[in-house]
Amino acid sequence: MPLACYNLSVPSANSATHRELLASASDSGARLDRFIAAQCPELSRTRVQELIESGLVQIDGNAAKKGSLHLRGGEKITLEITGRAPIRAQAESIPLDVLYEDEDVIVINKPAGMTVHAGAGTISGTLVNALLGRGQSLSQSGDPLRPGIVHRLDKETSGVILVAKNDAAHAKLGEAFRQRKVRKIYIALAQGILKDKSGRIELAIGRDPIHRTRMAVERKSWHGAAMSNPRAARTDWRFLATIANTTLVEVQLHTGRTHQIRVHFSALKHPVVGDTLYGAGNRLRIDKTELPPLGRNFLHAAELGFAQPRTGEWIDVRAALPPELLDFLKKLSAAAAEAPSRIDAALSGYL
Repeated sequence: MPLACYNLSVPSANSATHRELLASASDSGARLDRFIAAQCPELSRTRVQELIESGLVQIDGNAAKKGSLHLRGGEKITLEITGRAPIRAQAESIPLDVLYEDEDVIVINKPAGMTVHAGAGTISGTLVNALLGRGQSLSQSGDPLRPGIVHRLDKETSGVILVAKNDAAHAKLGEAFRQRKVRKIYIALAQGILKDKSGRIELAIGRDPIHRTRMAVERKSWHGAAMSNPRAARTDWRFLATIANTTLVEVQLHTGRTHQIRVHFSALKHPVVGDTLYGAGNRLRIDKTELPPLGRNFLHAAELGFAQPRTGEWIDVRAALPPELLDFLKKLSAAAAEAPSRIDAALSGYL
């Protein structure tokens, strides 16, 4: 009789657990990786794919070649489940744009596409890997995968990120973020026309109980599912310009919830351009012109102000809008037959 995955303990890194599953006729057409993940709820699909790629999954005695294989029904599937080796932050030679540095902190202009630190599915190419690669001393007071990291930016958000070089600086900066004494300014392009010249969004944010890869604002009803631990969140915004059917805004964060700006503007029915996770279209259409996909979110951490953790001196650091966002604005202006100089004026100080 096939073993039920959820009745067996998760193995350690140097042990293996043998599992046997039997696909029934009703499983015909199901993908192999989804079938295994459903039968073994303690395994994510990413982990199932890793086992398949390591040759640890067999179908009727033959090594499975890919997770996308569709079952016919009746197959005997065996797994040798080993624990993941611990992820460690490794030094890598990756160029960084340093905006400010002293003996306690370093401020980086992070490009879109770079993850801040390693985690499940991402072990290289991160900001931490790059910092270690330049021989950077970093605070060790937090998670060993996140040395120096006191706050984060989403992978597809570019701009200013502050890193602590030592534990004393990390503690001071962490407390400043908790007390909301750090000034955080972003530039965003929202779909649609925001009618007011400024606004404040105060909607609690928590994990979406239905779509677990997303965050969401708190609602009265979740179709029977409850949001766990919603946390207060405040976002202030200021109008900069309209370009065709979009609005360019300056945003100030007063809290630092996961995906906060993206979730709040999505809740207003004005998602950030390029943010398909929260409802933005893949392409913008201006009259008869369809712009190519941006390939990232139009969200940039433009300015960060903080007190130097040792001296208390106030430091403001800015990161200019990256070329791909400026180029997108030019294409948008051209499609709308608008003078780009108007946008340059609106972005004065951020170019």
